Order: sequence, then C-alpha cells, then structure tokens
Amino acid sequence: MADQAATLHSDDIAAPADGAVRGGKNRRVGVIVLGVLLIAALIGGIWFWRYETNGKYFQSTDNAYIQSDAVLISPKIAGYVERVLVEENQAVQAGQPLVEIDPREYQAQTAQIEAQIDVSRTNAEGVRAQIREQQAGIDQARAQVAAAESTLAFTRSEVQRYTPLVETGAEPRERLAQLRNEERQAQAQLASARAALVSAQRRTATLQAQVEQALSQARAAQAQLQAANVNLGSTTLRAPVAGRVASKTVQQGQLVQPGARLMSVVPTENLYIEANFKETQLTLMRPGQPVIIEVDALDGVELHGRVESVSPGTGAEFSILPPQNATGNFTKIVQRVPVRISLDAGPSARALLVPGMSVEVTVDTRAAREERERIEQEEAARRRSGR
Repeated sequence: MADQAATLHSDDIAAPADGAVRGGKNRRVGVIVLGVLLIAALIGGIWFWRYETNGKYFQSTDNAYIQSDAVLISPKIAGYVERVLVEENQAVQAGQPLVEIDPREYQAQTAQIEAQIDVSRTNAEGVRAQIREQQAGIDQARAQVAAAESTLAFTRSEVQRYTPLVETGAEPRERLAQLRNEERQAQAQLASARAALVSAQRRTATLQAQVEQALSQARAAQAQLQAANVNLGSTTLRAPVAGRVASKTVQQGQLVQPGARLMSVVPTENLYIEANFKETQLTLMRPGQPVIIEVDALDGVELHGRVESVSPGTGAEFSILPPQNATGNFTKIVQRVPVRISLDAGPSARALLVPGMSVEVTVDTRAAREERERIEQEEAARRRSGR
C-alpha cells in the first residue's frame, strides 16, 4: 500500500510538469509560425513595393528572334554563268564580285551600237559639208540677183530717157520698143534670180534638218549604248552590302534568267531583334527605351539594346490570310505586335549571332511611367470639353 501511494504521488507530481512542457512547445511553435508569417509578410510587402515601383514597368517576352535584312542576289540579264567567285557562308565586303556572267554577247551589242553612233555622226558631218557647199550657191544666187537688179535699173533708165526723144521724133519707135523688151527680160531675169536664191536658202534649211535628224539618231544610239553598258556591267554581280553568303544555288555553266535567285547576302553587322509583345504590354513602351537581351546561344551572357520602333499593326494584320473576326464563332485572343529592337553587341558576340536565333528581351518602360496618367488626363479633358 505504501508503494502504491508513493507511485500515485509521483504521478501526480509528473503530470503538471509534462503539461508545462507541452505548453512551452506550443508557445514556441506559435512564435515560430508568427515569425514566419511576419517574415513572409515583410518579403511580400517588399516584393509588392518593388513590383509597384519598378517590376511592373519591365515587360518581357521570349517570343523574340534575331533578324537581319538579307539581300537577295539576282541577275538583271540572262546568260551563262562563267565564274562563281564565292562559297557558301563566306564573308564578303560591299562591292565584292560574286558571280560573272558570260559578257561576249553584251560586248558585241555595245560595239554594234558604237558603230551606229559613228555612222550617224559621219552622216551629220557629210550633210554639214553639203550645207557649206550650198552656202556658196546662196552667195552666187545673191550675186545673180544683184546683177539682175542692176540690169533692170539700167534698162528702165534707158526707157525713160528714150521715151521723150521718140515722142519728139528724135529717135525711132523701134529703138524704144527694143528697150522696153529688154526691160521685160531684165524683170524676168530678176524674178528668176530671186527664185533661185529662195530655193538655195530652203535647200539649206532642208540640209540642216537632215543634220538634226542624223544627230538625233546619234543621241538615240548613245542612249542605247548607255543601256548596253549597263547590261555589260551587270554581267558581274557584286555584293551590295557587307555580310555573309547564304542560300547559294548558282553553279558555273548554269543558264540564269533575270530575277532568278542565286544567293543571299546576310549583313551580320546590321542585326536587330524582332520581339512580339502582347498588346497588353505596349501601354508604356516607347522608342528609345533600354532593353536587356538574353540569347539562348549565349547562356548567362546579358546583352543590351534599345527599342527602335513599334509596328503599325499586329502580326495577324500583315499575314497572308488575315483573320476575319466578323463571324459567329469569334473567340477573343490577345494579339501580338512586333517591336524592333537594336542590338548593341561587340564583335565577339556578333560573330556568334545569326538571324533566326531565339532570345528573351526585357524592356525597361519606367521612363514612360507618367504617360498613362497623361493619357487619362487628356481623355478626361476631351470629355469635359465635349469633343
């Protein structure tokens, strides 16, 4: 009995001690949970503050790719390829020859037109010689006119002198009749001389027109020669920009036609990024804003750039088959708008970048954070003014 009493006494003493321990543990757990909640609330508050002040002004998308305005190399003329001077993926400089087309046919055309020019100029010179000869004939005709005028004046004076003498009987009438006949002949000779002078002058005008015709033919041939020289120069296809050769399909001996695709030149120095942002991300996006660029091929490397421009329409608007939303089964889809971003990278990075690579871009729009308020104020003012 004494042992049982001792045992019960000891249990009564231990029970309050265990309850105190459990109570202390619960308080510690509560303090820890409260601390965790306070820390989480603090972290959440800091995150919310940073998001409201900075985070929401950074717009990101991974729907972005490196692009370049590749130049398609096509011939202007038809002919057989004589030489191909570059290889696939080769770096070329602006003006460097790429392909040579057989120039012999175009050289022959140029020589033929040059001969036509020489013939036209020779014809013009020959007519000028005729004009010089005709000028001598005009001078002779003028002299004949002057002689006829002098003869007519002399015969008229003789008629006037003999007329009173015949009336007084001092001279016979036959002499007066003879003088009057000579006067009429002198008049006829003067008319003939004047007609010959007019004819010679008109002949000169006709020859001058022939000179102009020959010169016009020479000018027309000169224009043809310029076109032929352009075609002759087009037998050598040159790189319009510096870059690298891609998609080369031309081979030596191949017959090419105008406009046929022979190769492309990709200007690797003029790379840019086309990022397709959601329309809801464009509220504060403006040209000139800084951009952080992460290229999948350069893991961990951060490049920089700037917004150059925003497309005047969504990508769907410029597709081959634009959507027709005036249908009964319309479903609203957030559209994407292409944004062009300039790429600021050094030579080492550019050597690894090629068009088509995937990138992720983040645009810092903080510089335009007041733009939304300005838009709202402007529209409110317009409503108040009744516009």
